[in-house]
Amino acid sequence: MQTLVGKRIVVGITGGIAAYKSAELVRELIRAGAEVRVVMTEAAQEFITPLTLQALSGQPVHRSLLDEEAEMGMGHIELARWADLLLVAPATADFIARLASGMGNDLLTTLCLATRAPLALAPAMNEKMWLNPVTQANVEKLKSLQPNTLWFGPDAGQQACGDIGPGRMLEPAGLAELTARAFSPALLTGRKVVITAGPTREALDPVRYLSNHSSGKMGFALAAAAAEAGADVLLIAGPVHLPTPPRVKRLDVVSALEMNDAVQDNLAQVDLLIATAAVADYRPAEVPTQKIKKADGQSGLTLELIENPDIVANAANSPIRPSQVVAFAAETENLESFARAKLDKKNVDWVVANDVSRDDIGFGSDLNDILLVSHTRSDAFGPASKTQVARWLLEQFAAQLPPL
Repeated sequence: MQTLVGKRIVVGITGGIAAYKSAELVRELIRAGAEVRVVMTEAAQEFITPLTLQALSGQPVHRSLLDEEAEMGMGHIELARWADLLLVAPATADFIARLASGMGNDLLTTLCLATRAPLALAPAMNEKMWLNPVTQANVEKLKSLQPNTLWFGPDAGQQACGDIGPGRMLEPAGLAELTARAFSPALLTGRKVVITAGPTREALDPVRYLSNHSSGKMGFALAAAAAEAGADVLLIAGPVHLPTPPRVKRLDVVSALEMNDAVQDNLAQVDLLIATAAVADYRPAEVPTQKIKKADGQSGLTLELIENPDIVANAANSPIRPSQVVAFAAETENLESFARAKLDKKNVDWVVANDVSRDDIGFGSDLNDILLVSHTRSDAFGPASKTQVARWLLEQFAAQLPPL
C-alpha cells in the first residue's frame, strides 16, 4: 500500500458498535504511511474514547463543530481542505440518512459537505437496518446525488447482535487496502516525468542576486503526486528549502542557465515536462568578481541585463521534444488571455495560470486556484490544496499522453 505514503486521510467515526474496529483502521493507515486525523460524532464517543484515537493517531481528535480550541488550530473548513480523502467508518444508518438529506448539524456531516476530497463510506449496522427500504432509499439517493462517493462494503456475516446477514463493517485491513486503491497508483506507471520548481537566482556580484518570491511548493507537490502515480520523476529545483518527496530524484540548480542545461541534458525519452519554475527573464551582462561598492556621493546604479534562455520553449521546440509540455504562468491580471498567448509563443501543450496578486493563493500559499488552458479547452480548479491541484492536473495530462 505504498500509495498511502504521505496521504492525508480524515477518518470519521459514527455511533455504532463497529467503532471499536476504527482504532485498528487508524493504525493500519498510519502503518502504510498516511497522515490521519480523526473526527468523532457525539454518539461515537459512547463506544470508544477520543483518548484512544488520539494516542493511535498522534493528533488531537476533532469532536465538535463549535469547539473553540479546535477552531484555533484546524477549523472545519481547514480540515476539509487538508484531506486527500474522507473515510467514514463506521457509517451508521443514521449518518447515511443525515448525509442523504444534506444535513450539516455536526462536524462530520459539515466536513462531508465542505470537502472537495473524495468521500468513502463504510456502512455498518444490523442487517435488518441495512435492508430496510428507507436505508436503501437513502443509499440510492446518495449514489444518485454524489456518484463519485466510494462505498466500502458492507460485508455479510455474523453481527454483534447475533443476527447473520449483510451490514457488517469491513475489516480494518480490507478498508485500508480499498483506501489505497482510491488513489489510482497506475496513472503514470512507466512514464518519465521532468518537473522544474522554485525560483532561479541571477548573481549581481558574489553577495547579491536577482530572484523572485517563488516557494517551489507547487512543483514539489506535482513531483510527489507524479511519483505516487507510478512515474519515474526528476525534479530540477532552484534554491528552495523543501524536503525531497519520496521516490523522487532531485537535481539542485541556482541560475536560469544551470536550469536550462539540466533540462536539456534530461529530455531524452521524457513523456511529460512540467515547467513550474519561476525563471528570471534576465541576468546581468557582467558579474564582477568582487562585491559592488557604493562610491561616495553615488545616488544610483545602472545594470545592463541580458535575456535568459526560455527553458520551456527550448524544450518544446527540441528535436527530442517530450510528448507533453506544460508551462506555468504566474499572472496578476487577464489570466486566460495571457495563458493563450503563451501557448502559441512557446509551442507548449498546456498552460497553467494562477493569479499571484492574491494573498490567499499567491507565492508561498498552501492553496492554489488555477486555470488550465490548452488549444481546445479552458478549465478552472480550486481553491484547493496544492496536493489536490497537483493530482487533478496529472489526471488531465495523463489522459492526453500517447499509449506506451
